[in-house]
Amino acid sequence: MVVIFCGFYKFTAGDGVAASPQRIVTLSPNLAEIVFALGLGDKVVAVSSDCDWPYEAKQKPKIGTFWQPNTEAIIAAKPDLVVCETFLQQKEVAQTLERAGLRVVSLRAESIKELYNAILQIGSAAGCPEKAESLAAKIKSELDQIRVKSSSAKKVRVLWVLQTEPMRVAGVKTFVNEIIDIAGGQNVISPTGDQYPSVGTETILTSGAEVIIQSAMGTEDIAKQQEAAEKFWDSSSLGFANIPAVKNKKIYVINSDTVLRLGPRLPQGALAVAELLHPELFAQPNDPNNQGDQNRK
Repeated sequence: MVVIFCGFYKFTAGDGVAASPQRIVTLSPNLAEIVFALGLGDKVVAVSSDCDWPYEAKQKPKIGTFWQPNTEAIIAAKPDLVVCETFLQQKEVAQTLERAGLRVVSLRAESIKELYNAILQIGSAAGCPEKAESLAAKIKSELDQIRVKSSSAKKVRVLWVLQTEPMRVAGVKTFVNEIIDIAGGQNVISPTGDQYPSVGTETILTSGAEVIIQSAMGTEDIAKQQEAAEKFWDSSSLGFANIPAVKNKKIYVINSDTVLRLGPRLPQGALAVAELLHPELFAQPNDPNNQGDQNRK
């Protein structure tokens, strides 16, 4: 029985030690990033088409999308370890793969605590528990540093928008809310039954949002998305121009890869958000306006 400790979390591996896998397939971008961060990139034989980081992952053969993995392609890759998530589509694929005799590790990763758990489970399954413990501890330490630094400032009221038509935002039962908190912000959305609820105009108008953050759609043309966002909020006939964030031009379109992907780059994403909320604490030395705008890209 192997027991691994990481900060507040304890992970217990099963009895016996499985042979280290030599052919790994991952079915989601964040899990692929974890595998590569553990130094296992040379053992990865296929990834989902959504995997774009690191560069080496992007070059690997593809076995379907995040939402629609191709079972036949996975089996054809002859993996001795498949790493996937637990939502319905991937769960069904995992069950088929297990019936075919393949070794599958299914992971739920919807919070920062579950991210640490996922790292430790992958490390255990791949025969590198010490590396996994080190990686999880590193991520936790970096996030803690951001939290401590941001705690010296007043909380900034944040509205995190995933899409504007219809308006869908990040609720409090999300890891995005955790990032907001770590970066020194306060989510203006009240608790709801949905993680990412659709909200009405009145909710937005009365939110008192001091900063509006929009998740970029893809990684291309961030500048154009920024321009479109500013135009939407400022010229809206719904009265959004009176929201503090709009009046003070604190609307930011931010690259989604690091802030909406629970993986090893999460501290980078949290730091980017902290720079937007508290430029007086986190602005980069090469930012002449002390506004941290470079982190929109």
